[in-house]
Formats: sequence, C-alpha cells, structure tokens
Amino acid sequence: MKTFRRTLAALALVFVVVAMPACAQGKPDAACLPVVRDGWIRLVPGGMPMHAGFARIENACKAPATIKSAKSAAYASVEMHETRLVDGVSRMRAVPALPLAANGSAEFKPGGLHLMLMDPTSTLKAGDKVTIDFVLQDGRVVHGAFAVRNP
Repeated sequence: MKTFRRTLAALALVFVVVAMPACAQGKPDAACLPVVRDGWIRLVPGGMPMHAGFARIENACKAPATIKSAKSAAYASVEMHETRLVDGVSRMRAVPALPLAANGSAEFKPGGLHLMLMDPTSTLKAGDKVTIDFVLQDGRVVHGAFAVRNP
C-alpha cells in the first residue's frame, strides 16, 4: 500500500512539474513575437521633415504584449500617435503605450492610429525601404519593414 501511495505521489509531482509551465498566465513565450505586416511610409509634399507610418501589427501569441515605444535609424524620432474626432475637431495625441491582446492586432492607418516619423536622417524617396523597431514592455524588439510611398 505504501508503494502504491508513493507511486501515486510521484506521478502527481511529475504532472505538476510538466503542467505548470503550460498553465502560466500572462507570461510571454520568448519564441512568440507580434508581427508587423504591410508597413508603409507616406512622404509629405514639399520635403517636410515629418512623415507618417502605417502598418498592421498582429499578435498571434497566447499572451498579450504591449508596445512601449518605436525607433528607427532612418529618423531622429518615432512616436505613436492617434487622431480622433472630438467635438467635430480632429485632434492628435501621443500614445505612450499600445496594448496588443493575445491573438489580437492593432492597425496603424490614415486618420487613426499612426506613426509620426520626424527628422529623417537622410533623404527618402518612393521605393526606399525603412526598418522600424517596436520595443515591447518586456524589452523584446519587433522589427518592421516599411516601404516608402509618394503621397
């Protein structure tokens, strides 16, 4: 009877050790990262030192993620912004953090959530490719490829 109980206890312990990592809630899977799709940058006529960036960011991971910032070697500054209609007036505000739900997505598009790309480090033209890195709250980085387009 003691042997049966010990075997049962050992099996229970093995189950707990094996099942615990799979049951961890909210812990990011180091191998799973959100993905940037269909990234593009709209040039502004007249050579203004500010562009807008758009893309879809998909988080197919089982855990949520939060984008805390964005950066690019092609720009002195990259900020996440959102445009909203408030009392009939279009207003833009900075977005300090962008949560991505597990199996969710966010869309950067004209007239809504977008990237403000300020002070390009070189002259960009239609057809150029730019990399924009999105820094997650846990320190991991998601790389996005963006195609430069004319307005």
